[in-house]
Amino acid sequence: MHEIGIVRAMAKTVTDYAEANGIDKVAEIVLDIGELSLVIPEYVEELYAPVVQGTFLEDTKLIINIVPGMAVCDNCDDVFNVVEHEGYCPNCGSFDKEVLSGQEFLIREIHVDEAEEGEEETEAAAEEKSEA
Repeated sequence: MHEIGIVRAMAKTVTDYAEANGIDKVAEIVLDIGELSLVIPEYVEELYAPVVQGTFLEDTKLIINIVPGMAVCDNCDDVFNVVEHEGYCPNCGSFDKEVLSGQEFLIREIHVDEAEEGEEETEAAAEEKSEA
């Protein structure tokens, strides 16, 4: 199960980003996982909690978007879902295709806790008033 290494790397990437940008609390992490990426979303969900346990990401919600595996047929230019049609073009039956999407695994968004943002904005406003 290679997903544990992927989840650990994702958590490290988010942690490094948060540290570099002075973020103390992440509310949500949004991932895009392609149908053709060889990463099983259910395993990522299962492994996330144990991997981030005891870290500042422990209470973070994980949201996973599944990106359809789409391709264009090299013979008839039909666009189709590779998984639904088992790799064959539903229009002409050809197996020759160019994959357009669905191979990705990426961190789409990192949502910062809104309460933290509000506190930072309040502190910044207070500093501006004291300087005036």
